[in-house]
Amino acid sequence: METPDNATEASDGAAAPTGIAAQDWATASADPQYRAAVVDLLGALAYGELAAFERLAEDAKLAPTLGDKAALARMASAEFQHFEQLTDRLSAIDEDPTAAMEPFARALDEFHRQTAPSDWLEGLVKAYVGDSIASDFYREIAARLDTDTRSLVLAVLDDTGHGNFAVEKVRGAIEAEPRVGGRLALWARRLMGEALSQAQRVVADRDALSMMLVGGVADGFDLAEVGRMFSRITEAHTKRMAALGLAA
Repeated sequence: METPDNATEASDGAAAPTGIAAQDWATASADPQYRAAVVDLLGALAYGELAAFERLAEDAKLAPTLGDKAALARMASAEFQHFEQLTDRLSAIDEDPTAAMEPFARALDEFHRQTAPSDWLEGLVKAYVGDSIASDFYREIAARLDTDTRSLVLAVLDDTGHGNFAVEKVRGAIEAEPRVGGRLALWARRLMGEALSQAQRVVADRDALSMMLVGGVADGFDLAEVGRMFSRITEAHTKRMAALGLAA
């Protein structure tokens, strides 16, 4: 997935950012609850990027060709660069990156354990579907962040090339063997459920993140908006399934 060029700016006709979203980090971080929420967010993102790096490196071992192996290795390298950007930012704001990531390690590791792919194609679908759901979730949160943090979050969510790569390979496999499509569609639906449940568990376990979503930090989401947010994520998932040539 690619971040739109104007992702950090108000679109034509849209209301200009207000509250936290219109402040820089130096101003916004004076609120200790907001600061805690951002540290949690950066910690969760950092561990997610580290896990993505590890997973892509493992998936490269299953790649059927040398070209595919090299492509995944390049994507893994990009994920690690994102990880370093996030940990550098945590260090810059006087937070320990390891301590910030630690609360999210178990939940993310459990998600990856429960959704371990059995082959190359399942690994591609997992990265495309699972990672995109997570990216959508974090982009929703990014809209309410201070300008400095929002820019960083959107930058590390930028496309590493995996989306187009996965679509090309999966569609090619289905064209060669149509029966593969049914299996991968079931797999993608399972990933959708697990990814949403995992996101909800992570937020529920962290008070600062939870308060940000339901409106306890500045102009965060209200409960109705949380429901609309997950509806938007589900709709985006349906479009990605279509891009893969799979039924949602």
